Amino acid sequence: MDLNLQRPLVFFDIESTGLNIPTDSIIELSFVKVFPDGEQRIKTWKIKPWDYEHTCQRPISPEASKVNGITDDMLVGCPTFYQVADEVAEWLKDSDLCGFNSSKFDLPMLAEEFERTALAGKDLKVDLHDPLMVDVQNIYHAMEPRNLRAAYRFYCGGKDFDTAIFSFCSCHCSGF
Repeated sequence: MDLNLQRPLVFFDIESTGLNIPTDSIIELSFVKVFPDGEQRIKTWKIKPWDYEHTCQRPISPEASKVNGITDDMLVGCPTFYQVADEVAEWLKDSDLCGFNSSKFDLPMLAEEFERTALAGKDLKVDLHDPLMVDVQNIYHAMEPRNLRAAYRFYCGGKDFDTAIFSFCSCHCSGF
């Protein structure tokens, strides 16, 4: 696919200790940076989740480990986000962002990690409100909706939504 980029575009994905943005941490951060000239750079950080208040490694929830395959012992020797924050900020500099479900989870989680580093004394000027943000989940849901009209088209081969409910019920609901 040809992209007409004015600025670099960073596709990113986060794995975390859980789904609670204020209390969980990033454990893996992956970037694919595409430049306007077509050059691509790839970087993945394995990150030891750090609890700054208790100065210890934050545990990964068993549910998260089942999804991402990462366990606490795999991250013992890895750097904390605080230690890689400068490099992450440099990768983000002057770039727009793209991800899947990134507006609701990945971007807020990344912002939370930068906020924690600021509270721990690292003064980075990272503005995550400046970049354009493309959440491809929104595009996917627009192209592949999950609603009655889509269900009718998929399961019944229907094209006319106005009569969809009546056709569906007459074909499939007679046993009720």
